[in-house]
Amino acid sequence: MEDFLELIRKRRTIRQFRSEEIPDNILIELVDLGRLAPSAANLQPLEFIVVRDPEIRKQVFPWLRWAAYINPAGNPRPDQEPVAYIIILVNTGIRQKGYEYDVGAAAENIILGALTQGIGSCWLISVDRDRLKNILEIPEDYKIDSVIALGYPAENPVVESFQGSVKYWKDENETLHVPKRKLNDVLHLNRFGQKIDK
Repeated sequence: MEDFLELIRKRRTIRQFRSEEIPDNILIELVDLGRLAPSAANLQPLEFIVVRDPEIRKQVFPWLRWAAYINPAGNPRPDQEPVAYIIILVNTGIRQKGYEYDVGAAAENIILGALTQGIGSCWLISVDRDRLKNILEIPEDYKIDSVIALGYPAENPVVESFQGSVKYWKDENETLHVPKRKLNDVLHLNRFGQKIDK
């Protein structure tokens, strides 16, 4: 397995996927990684739906919103749509608020776990929850928090230095460029405003 720190550094959101299916055992393992994430007060309100059936995937896809800054250029092409989704649910009978921290930890476990298998992901929060609840027959006491789209990458986004705008873009070769703030812009040493010499 690759060095874990390098894995984190190379993680990019993927929105174009190859048509190769992900084996069921890997999808199950990814949910298990989400299950094992930290949970506030160890309440564990999260549950997960794995969508891999091609017909259900087709029903889910129209209700997801992709790259807002470059819409529609950032949407998956018809031959490069995700081959699986993991829907992150909140059991509101267990927890009705404050679950966002649990979701973040679980989602990152799933995303990094996928990357160890060469699988790309896109964590989607802008989704039509009512439509998805209906399609996936989710009970009323469950809330859809977000959707993680999965597939083997058909693109290689690159990081750019932040130049005053967070908006990502595609160049003439269809390569996605993603600005990230510099470490020294976000790191304060001991007190706010004190910077490292770097």
